[in-house]
Amino acid sequence: MDPIVKANINNLVDVWRTASRPFNACVEGPAFSWCSVPGLEWPNKLWFNGDITEEVMRTALDSIPSGKMVIPYWNTTGEEIIIAHGGVKGSEQAGMSLKLERPFHTENRLLFRAVNTPADAALWAGIYPQAFGYSIDQKILEATYSCLRYYLALLDGQPVGTAILHLQDGIAGIHGVGVIPAARRKGFANEIMAFVLNESIALNAGYATLQASQMGKGIYLDMGFEEQFSIRNYAVHK
Repeated sequence: MDPIVKANINNLVDVWRTASRPFNACVEGPAFSWCSVPGLEWPNKLWFNGDITEEVMRTALDSIPSGKMVIPYWNTTGEEIIIAHGGVKGSEQAGMSLKLERPFHTENRLLFRAVNTPADAALWAGIYPQAFGYSIDQKILEATYSCLRYYLALLDGQPVGTAILHLQDGIAGIHGVGVIPAARRKGFANEIMAFVLNESIALNAGYATLQASQMGKGIYLDMGFEEQFSIRNYAVHK
């Protein structure tokens, strides 16, 4: 596997792991791992650390708690096994990376604020579902904003966008970049990305990685990101 692709996946997985750790809600093993915080919508993820076999799949499904779990598929084999066990395909994302070599221009229309208080955690958690259609609970932010960087984007004092930055081994993993529907098509997503990329450069990251939706992929390609692999997300119910 390409080292940057591997770093991209490792960064994403570490966000789930970091978000779950304060709740003792992540179980890891050699063949598969899962994170599921009871009563919360995110991060309910089951992922495989190699090729997916029938035996590994059955063991994984026996191990996870009841309810909905999302399986992100980036493995080389075994997608048909997920489907055979009731996996329903949902979103698809593009794994992308960018070598950080120069600062990015920003329009300075938005004010950015790092989330490090319960009040800002509530604001961030309140608008995130508007952008993504699922929630990241305020409790997760409050438990992890010392180790994950959450940002609010504000326009005239009102929150309009979110972002998460996770630094790991010189890689800036960019997650959760979203804009509420009322503020879309005004270039704010580009401005949020430029801000987070400049933050990454200031923190001496060598590469930025992300997982783009179809809606957002064009923005990142225009900024110089390279598309390297795909992630297909399957929902399973136990």
